[in-house]
Amino acid sequence: MKQNSRFELIRRLGYAFIVLLFVQVNFNCKNFNMSKKYDSKSNDSLFVVKEKWHWGNPEKQSENGGYAQVVKVGSTIYISGVPTSDLSTEGITRLYKTLEQCLNAYGATPKDVVKETLYTTDIEEMKRLNYVRKKFYQGDYPAASWVQIDRLYEPTSKLEVDLIANLTVPNQ
Repeated sequence: MKQNSRFELIRRLGYAFIVLLFVQVNFNCKNFNMSKKYDSKSNDSLFVVKEKWHWGNPEKQSENGGYAQVVKVGSTIYISGVPTSDLSTEGITRLYKTLEQCLNAYGATPKDVVKETLYTTDIEEMKRLNYVRKKFYQGDYPAASWVQIDRLYEPTSKLEVDLIANLTVPNQ
């Protein structure tokens, strides 16, 4: 008789556990809102939140071009390519000043850059002018890829650089 009562107790506890589990899952499903807004102060990691910046554009992206100049996800900043048709000291300096504006949109600096991709139609000229690029990084160089191509999106462009930066402290 004692063994039957233990079995009965275990069976009832099992049923009670299943009922509680069902109630909990059902409650959570009813309260789960797919349009929920991300609260950057919480630890809610169910949603990817993209913040965008695009040269003061209220839509924060270019509808014509179909891109955003800067996209921030978490503490990572992705900067779309910035082109120049002036492959000279002045032209490259202007290009990197423009990239710095993009970084500054989220409080980043060249020290936060972890990856650079450089596309050029004349890699030998870029190698000769590399000292201009190196000034931007002030000795703290990111991982980098240099690629020579036939042409860029803008037909007169000779150089385009895109960056990935990581903020040490996420911008709240």
